[in-house]
Order: sequence, then C-alpha cells, then structure tokens
Amino acid sequence: MNLRTLFLMLLSILVLMGCKEEVLPKPRAFLRLEYPEAKKEILQTDHFKFQYNQMAQIKAKNTQSLTLDYPGMKGTIFINYKPVAGNLVKLLGDAQKFSYEHVVKADAIEPKVFENRTDRVYGMFYAVSGDAASQAQFYVTDSTKHFVTGSLYFYAKPNYDSIFPAAVYLQNDILTIMETLRWKD
Repeated sequence: MNLRTLFLMLLSILVLMGCKEEVLPKPRAFLRLEYPEAKKEILQTDHFKFQYNQMAQIKAKNTQSLTLDYPGMKGTIFINYKPVAGNLVKLLGDAQKFSYEHVVKADAIEPKVFENRTDRVYGMFYAVSGDAASQAQFYVTDSTKHFVTGSLYFYAKPNYDSIFPAAVYLQNDILTIMETLRWKD
C-alpha cells in the first residue's frame, strides 16, 4: 500500500464518520419580551382627552404638543395638535406624506382606516415594519375643528428584530389613544 492510497482511505473514513447527522439551519426567532398589561388613565389637554398607558411618562412641550415617553422600552409617542381652519386638505396631505417618508427603509406600511362616528373621530393608523425610523404613524380629526397627528419612535438604532415586541406593545397603546380620543368643544 502506498502513501497516497493510505491517505485517501483515512480521508474517506473521516468523511464518512463526520457525516452522522444532517445539519439544519436554525429558524429565525424574535426576542421574547413580555410587558405588563396596560393600566389606563385619562389625559386631558386643551382640545381633546384620551386614555393612555400609566407606564408612559407625559412630557408636554406646549398646549399643541406632548410626548408619551416609555423609558423602559426606549420609545416615545409624539402627539401634535393643529386646529382646522379651512386647511384640512393640506393637513391630511402632510400627515399622509409624512407616514410614507419611511417607505425607503420600511419592509411594509400597513394603513388601517379608523372611524368613530358617534364621537366624530376619523383617521388612519399606519403600522410600519422593517428597519424604519418610526414604527407607527397616525392621525385623527373631526374634519371641522381639530386635527391630531402622532408617531412612534425608538431612541435606538432601528433594528426591527430587536424592537418588534416593544413596537407591537406601543402600537396597541396608539390604537387605544385613537379609540378613546374625545374632542373638547
């Protein structure tokens, strides 16, 4: 037996012994984080009121602008009020344009129509997926006097896999804000 034959036999044995199991790639997974059930409280501004999650820290910039800060999740919901004074078409256009500015980095933007005829609250909610700067946008109006916009941002580099659980939790808080919002006339 020559050296080359011996080498090929050893190599064959090693290859056959090393291939006992089929190697399968691990499935993709999301970080599992659980957050407490939201405890609601009412926030009243000069123009509207709504229920919000008590976990949020309220920071008012002025009578037209406030933030709901979630330091444990490193996220913030920004809320802005504008009066409607014959400029509804412009306000709607600006809000919709702002929501779709994230399309460059987003994997998808899913719009949902919101309508509460009883309390005259109409609007849109945009759920954003992917590594976009904002994970949600919304606006609501009564079409005659009031217009509110809001957006969700995380103060961390957008990595959708990492922020997904917090994004879903805060998107639900935004939906609660929209559902419970009532105008002051």
